[in-house]
Order: sequence, then C-alpha cells, then structure tokens
Amino acid sequence: MKHDLSRISGLFRMHGLFVSAEPYGTGHINDTYKATFDQSGTRVNYIFQRINGNVFKKPEDVMKNMARVCAHLGGKARAAHDPRGAIDLVSAQTGEPFAVDAEGNFWRAYCFIENARTFDVIESAAQARLAAQAFGGFQCGLVDLPGGRLIDTIPDFHNTPKRIEALERAASSDKAGRLREVKKEFDFIMARKEECGVLLDLNAKGEIPERITHNDTKLNNVLLDCRTGNPVCVIDLDTVMPGLVHYDFGDMVRTGTSPALEDEKDLSKVFMQFDMFEALLRGYLDSAKSFLTPAEKHYLPFSGKLITLEIGTRFLTDYLEGDVYFKIHRPEHNLDRCRTQLKLVESIEKQYDRMMKLLETL
Repeated sequence: MKHDLSRISGLFRMHGLFVSAEPYGTGHINDTYKATFDQSGTRVNYIFQRINGNVFKKPEDVMKNMARVCAHLGGKARAAHDPRGAIDLVSAQTGEPFAVDAEGNFWRAYCFIENARTFDVIESAAQARLAAQAFGGFQCGLVDLPGGRLIDTIPDFHNTPKRIEALERAASSDKAGRLREVKKEFDFIMARKEECGVLLDLNAKGEIPERITHNDTKLNNVLLDCRTGNPVCVIDLDTVMPGLVHYDFGDMVRTGTSPALEDEKDLSKVFMQFDMFEALLRGYLDSAKSFLTPAEKHYLPFSGKLITLEIGTRFLTDYLEGDVYFKIHRPEHNLDRCRTQLKLVESIEKQYDRMMKLLETL
C-alpha cells in the first residue's frame, strides 16, 4: 500500500487497536482503504479515504457539506432504528470531520457498512427501480436540512449553457485541428442549444426550486443489502451540493437506460430501453413525489435528454481541445464517448411522447 494506515488512523478518534488495512473498491478519484480494528476482542471495520486534491480543490468545503448531510440523515436513520441508513463519519482528533497528514493530504474516516454491496452495472429493471428509490429518498431526506445553503463546491457543474459556450470556444480555436471531422456532432449539439437553458431559466423565475442533490447518481453509489437486494444507503457524497432534482434524475437516465458502454463504437447498440426508464421513473417517484412540485415532475423526462446532451458536449469539447480533461485509452476515445451520448439523446427524443404519457399516468 502507498499509505501507512496505522499512522493515518491515529489522526482520528478511533476506538480499538489497528490490525490491518487493504485497498478497497473500484473508485478512480480518491484512495480508499478498508481498515480493521480490534475492539476488546471484536473485529470492527472502517473506511478511510484520501480526498483527491487535484479534483476537489477545496476539500474542507467538501467535508463541511458531507458532515452536515451525514449528521442530518444519520439522525433520521437512528430515529427509524436503521443503523445502516446513513454514513457515520468518525471525527478527527481536532474535532473536524477530516484530518490532514504530514504531507498535506486530506483524509476522512467512517464506519464500514456491513452486509451490503454495490453493483457497477444495473442487472434488471427491478434493481434500477430500487436505485432510483434510494436517490429519491436521499433528496427527500435533505429537504429539511437546517443551517442554510450548502457550499457550492463545483460552481456551474451542471450549467449546460456554459458547457455549450465552452464547446463553441473550443470549436473557434480548434487548437487540435479536429473540428472538420466532428461537424456532424457539433451541429447536432448546436441545433439543441436553445433548449439547454430551460431548467435554469425556470429556476431563476422561481418556478423550479433549488434542492440538495447528489450529482453522481450511478448505481454503484447505492449500497444494496446482500440478502434482500433492497437499498441500504447512498454513498460517495463528494459532489453533494445545491442543485436541481433534474440533475440527479437526468444522470440516472443517462447511465441506467442504455445497454451499451459509455464508449461503445457500435452505435446500433446505443438506445434508451423504455422499461429501464419506466423503472427509474417509478422508483424515483416512489420516494420523491411527496416533495416535488408539479413543474419539477413535468421536466423529469426532459432532464434525461438534457444531462445526456451536456455530457456529450463535455466529451466533444475535450476532444477538440486535445483530450486534456478526461483520461483516454485510444486516440478517438472522447469522440466515441460523445457519439454514444448523442445517439442516446436521439433515442430519448424518439420516445419522448411516450415518456411524457407515462409520467401523466403516474
């Protein structure tokens, strides 16, 4: 291991004696370890994470948000006699929700949630519905978070018009000399430019409220019970901040409805599976309909198209700029990623009337 977890654990108010630690999970951003402690003869597990300072420029703000969210959801979980229902952070010796090691790395620690697991790929519509229930419940649980607005840790994260502007700048400079080969993709996005500010405009008018959103609603950020398969807890709270509910639901549609990989070259494999969309919509409304406004509900199908278009725009922008942001594994990797997103947008558009009719019935 590249980090001394015995030493790191001493920065936190841990109970028991350190026994061992090993790398844990499949995340690509933070360094994550599962550590075992001996508490009077009983082995207890914890998770330690080194926060990636290259991605999160202000880790203190990330942890301030996370601590508030965990404390609030933890109180609700305890009231419901659900000890696994929220992440239980361990305080540092300083009393802060994070510790800083001698090299300046930021660390956090929390109790390991036993008898639960994540899945990297949705295996069924039933599983999709459960994941959507979990994210809807997560949002619902934070509607009454006290203490004022959370910190905006990544400003304009889902500001689609600004993503379009970045694409236009990249096309104008064309510093990698690639614009000519992506004219079809560029024109596809530009033809939908006027739609991209709809949600932000409604928010500015007060017709759609700002909420607290997760902003990374992939299936593998929901822990499911190993025995029942039911949702246990939403995890990976680095990007929790103010936002619109549509950011979370839209990304569920983007990541959970197509059977193809994000970088699939064979675009015939890329399409929105309507049964998966229905499962996501039903699951999300199961837990979120109690607090959603009519306008928020009305734009849920649209959000799938918007967020998918936004991510496709980001991939194309990076391709035009010479692949400087997203990691690539082949020369046209970002272009392939862009094309899958735009093909999914096209599939959503073809099924949009049916999506709206389903929403009306629910």
